[in-house]
Amino acid sequence: MTGTLPPPRTIENATCTGEVFDQGAQVTRWDPVGADPVLYVSSRVRLDSGRAIRAGVPVCFPWFGPGRVAGMAPQHGFARTAQWSLVEVAGDDDETTVVHCLTSQEATSPHWPHDFSAEVRARFGRRLVVSLTTTNTGEEPFDYEDALHTYLVVGDVRQVWVDGLDGASLVDKVTGTQRVQQGDLRFAGETDAVFRTSGPVTLHDPALGRRLVVTTQGAGNLVVWNPWSAKAAEAPDIGDDDWERFVCIEGANTFDNAVVLEPGQSHTTTYQVEVQAL
Repeated sequence: MTGTLPPPRTIENATCTGEVFDQGAQVTRWDPVGADPVLYVSSRVRLDSGRAIRAGVPVCFPWFGPGRVAGMAPQHGFARTAQWSLVEVAGDDDETTVVHCLTSQEATSPHWPHDFSAEVRARFGRRLVVSLTTTNTGEEPFDYEDALHTYLVVGDVRQVWVDGLDGASLVDKVTGTQRVQQGDLRFAGETDAVFRTSGPVTLHDPALGRRLVVTTQGAGNLVVWNPWSAKAAEAPDIGDDDWERFVCIEGANTFDNAVVLEPGQSHTTTYQVEVQAL
């Protein structure tokens, strides 16, 4: 299926405004009242059916990145470009919850031919909370990777830092090495690191005068990514100098933290971000 995506579902309540697309059940905007936007949207974002959206909170499932077996495609799994079904929009004056679902009858892959049901629940309020619940609806166990691949707006990536990672072991995908993080994480070049920790972490942003506090549940890893200038220039859907304006901090289960589900079992990965003034 090709063509332009239908418009996103819009959220407006007393605490925030937001947007979520049915494709990928993807939140692309969360703007708390009185705060700068929190979720990055590429200046060259492509809103085409079946194409990944460079914005907000892409849902990576049932594999992360290129997957653990050679030849798996597309990157980050099939869920983020699948058409999810809207289940419910509910809430009150201060909070709105949007629920989408996807099953193996609607999206599957020869790389991962398992029976499943997945639900994404996005809660828009003073905090943004996104959760992915996966259920094994088949008769055999399976394992999978997932990630809530959140793009966070920053004033200048060269001025921000992340605390809460000190002492965590990590896989540095840029250098292909493993090591332990020492102190705060700062950015001086391409960063693509998979930390073996669930956080919480805080992104300090003096240029925007705020902290973004990220907490997770059910995530064995935190992934931190920024492509820097050269790698960003290779991506047609990242605008000129956009790399200066975002950092991805993702809640994930990848590598040896892949989730194993027996028939009938479920697992939920939850990601929360809130804004605090400096």
